[in-house]
Amino acid sequence: MAEEDDVEALDALEKESKEFDKDAEIDRILKAFKLDAYAVLDLQPGVPESDIKACYRKKSLLIHPDKTSNPSAPEAFDRLKKAQTELMDEKARARLDEAIADARMLLIRERKWTVDSPELKTDSFAKDWREKAKVVLIDNEMRRRKQMKAQLQEEGRAQKKEDEEIEARKRKREHEAAWEQTREQRIGSWRDFQKGGKEEGGKKKKKKLKPIG
Repeated sequence: MAEEDDVEALDALEKESKEFDKDAEIDRILKAFKLDAYAVLDLQPGVPESDIKACYRKKSLLIHPDKTSNPSAPEAFDRLKKAQTELMDEKARARLDEAIADARMLLIRERKWTVDSPELKTDSFAKDWREKAKVVLIDNEMRRRKQMKAQLQEEGRAQKKEDEEIEARKRKREHEAAWEQTREQRIGSWRDFQKGGKEEGGKKKKKKLKPIG
């Protein structure tokens, strides 16, 4: 009986431990910098595609909403999926890698180092690099949004102009159609007018001249 109790206690502890791991991973994902897909997946930049797939599979199984009662699991799972999708997209990953590389070069220039400086291999630099990458990624995102806004405004102006031209052509067609519809009526009225004038002229009697004296 004591052995059964021990087994149940161990199972309970293991279950509690797994739930703790799930909660911890969900919390980590939600606190990770959203614009950095590597940070969301807890990976280093430049890892091979196989590592991205393996990491995503492991973490997605751990925090899947169907396998935990944590209310934040759906949001964390969505962020994880979005990060994996971005890193599996060649162009999106290239843009992210470029931004991270730019952050590194900016730090090197700011500190007047060279690419061979020993400081680049320290944990302190790695931390500063991550923070600089955030700044670069935020700046890139703000620029992207401004460009998108400007593009939408330009598309809006172009659409408005096109709508106005379509409306002008529509009004012209309606005017021409209305003019054509009343053409016969105008011609008939003119003919009636001419006909009436002739009839009145034909019925007009000549005045008799009175004799003089």
